[in-house]
Amino acid sequence: MANQQKSSWKPGKRDLFFLGMVAAVVLALVLGTSERKTTPVPDDEAHRTSTSRAACMSCHGPQGVYPQSAKHTQVDKCFLCHTQPEKWVGAAK
Repeated sequence: MANQQKSSWKPGKRDLFFLGMVAAVVLALVLGTSERKTTPVPDDEAHRTSTSRAACMSCHGPQGVYPQSAKHTQVDKCFLCHTQPEKWVGAAK
């Protein structure tokens, strides 16, 4: 038995498929955890005092001065994505 040679491991199709799936999951996790790149709220008096979606929609609603684009999400919390101005008077996130 001392004369037997050890056989080296050679990856098969299933091994390569498994490694490929692991690499795809790791890549998806790395790319999916990047920070959102949304437009910050302007640092002016109107935006420092807006504390509700209704206040935001007074200007950014369909009939407002600066309406949202049709692609914009319809989330009820504007500051979930957009960062508050530096001297914002609302509650912190």
